Amino acid sequence: MSSIDAMNAPAPMPTARYAVIGHPVAHSQSPFIHTQFAQQTGEAIEYGRIDCGPNGFAAALRAFADSGAAGCNVTVPFKFEAAALAAVCSERARLAGAANTLRLDAGGWLADNTDGVGLRRDIEQGAGFALAGRRVLLIGAGGAGAGVLGPLLEARPGELVLVNRSAGRPQALVERHASLARACDVVLRTAPLAAPGQGFDLVINASASSLQGAAVPVPRGALAQKGLGVDLMYGPPAQGFLDWATQQGAQARDGLGMLVEQAAEAFFLWRGVRPQAAPVLQALRARLA
Repeated sequence: MSSIDAMNAPAPMPTARYAVIGHPVAHSQSPFIHTQFAQQTGEAIEYGRIDCGPNGFAAALRAFADSGAAGCNVTVPFKFEAAALAAVCSERARLAGAANTLRLDAGGWLADNTDGVGLRRDIEQGAGFALAGRRVLLIGAGGAGAGVLGPLLEARPGELVLVNRSAGRPQALVERHASLARACDVVLRTAPLAAPGQGFDLVINASASSLQGAAVPVPRGALAQKGLGVDLMYGPPAQGFLDWATQQGAQARDGLGMLVEQAAEAFFLWRGVRPQAAPVLQALRARLA
């Protein structure tokens, strides 16, 4: 390149900074995933981890934003707090009351929830399982369950039953999503955790049971033979639920596909470029094997 060409060449794009914020975050695969997306798309980003401790989320987030960072992902249990701190919430974050993705715009932070669309894409595209008309059991009404409910309803299953250890939270979540359920012609209701019903086509574990090493919180028979059981966890914590599903003759799937798909949606929100999730999921499974 001549000196004149060098003078006329466009300046390199500044590197935008992102991170996952939560507690704990040392185990998070998000830095690997987003680095893969950046290499795939040619976007100039760097992505790290910020452990905010059990009570330091808001302070850590503000410090990260004040440093000029462009955005972040948020882990449990801070997804509700993240939504409350944002100036603007997307419709799916508003319905969930929780956010896992923040774009730290100078004029006001934007909160979004990419969990549900990530799960839906992984179920329908990754697992090849059509959701329309199916009976779905969703376990857990915390930040994870709240985040996936809306996009699941938009896939138009025939019925979606929500169960949770405490009764108040699922009922509030059902009431908040009632209009969407009617618009999508889905029967949406709650049920007792110990008696959710039998033979669901799809059972999704969005509770903390796997992370805590506890037994699957619903009885055998809740999942239909040849159905699909999905745990939002991955690795050793998910194994108990996956075994429970396969022992009933069902297909079992962990949360790695959802993790990559929701990250792809967050990357699109931040960069305006949609990366390909499949090769990154393959690389991540090989990395964790």
